[in-house]
Amino acid sequence: MTFRSLSPDSVHGRQAEARRNDLAVLDAARDVFAAQGADAPISAVAERAGVGMGTLYRRYGSKTELLQRLCVLAMEQAIEAADAALSAENPWAGLCHYIRACVEMRSGALASLAGQIETTTEMRGTAQRSMTRMREVVDRAHHAGSLRADVSVLDIAWLIEQFSRRAPDSVDSDEERNVRARLLTVALDGLLAPGATPLPGRPPSRARYVRRWSA
Repeated sequence: MTFRSLSPDSVHGRQAEARRNDLAVLDAARDVFAAQGADAPISAVAERAGVGMGTLYRRYGSKTELLQRLCVLAMEQAIEAADAALSAENPWAGLCHYIRACVEMRSGALASLAGQIETTTEMRGTAQRSMTRMREVVDRAHHAGSLRADVSVLDIAWLIEQFSRRAPDSVDSDEERNVRARLLTVALDGLLAPGATPLPGRPPSRARYVRRWSA
C-alpha cells in the first residue's frame, strides 16, 4: 500500500502527470528517509522516484517542506485505516485491520524523523486527529472485552512503529513479507484479553511520545 491510494481519479493531462510525479516522490521519500534518516540526500529520493531534481523542487521548495508533507500524508492514511476499523462490526477485527493496514503502509516508518524537522500547525493538527481515531479503535476493543486491559493506545502506536521499520536498502521480498506477517500475527494474539503474562512496568507516557517531535 502506498500514498497512491490518496490520489483522486478525476485529474487528467498535465495535472494527472504532476500528481503521479508528486506521489512517486512521496513514496520514494518514505522509503529513503525511513531507512536512512533525515540526513538522506534529496538526490536519493529523486533517483528512487525516477524524477529529476528540478521536478522535485518545483513540487517542494525545500527538503524540510517535503518531509513535513510526507508526515501529514502518512497520518492521513492512518486516519483512513482507523475510519475503516470503526466501521467494522466486530471491534477486535477492526483493531486488527487497523494495525495490519498501518503496518502494510508503514505509517510508523517516519518516526526516525522525530526531532529532526520542525513540526507545523498542519502536522500537529493531523497528529491529534490521528491519535483520537486510534484511541477510538482501541477503546472499542477494550469495551468489547477483546483487548487485554493493560494495553494502552501508545502500546499500539509503538507496536506499529516497530513493524513499520525496514533495514536500509532492504528488498521487501515474499519471504520478508511472510516473516513479517507471521510475527505480526503472534503480536496480535498477544493483545488478546485477558493476557497470559502481565505487562512489565508502566504504560508509555504521552509526554514522551510527543516530546520526540520537539526539534
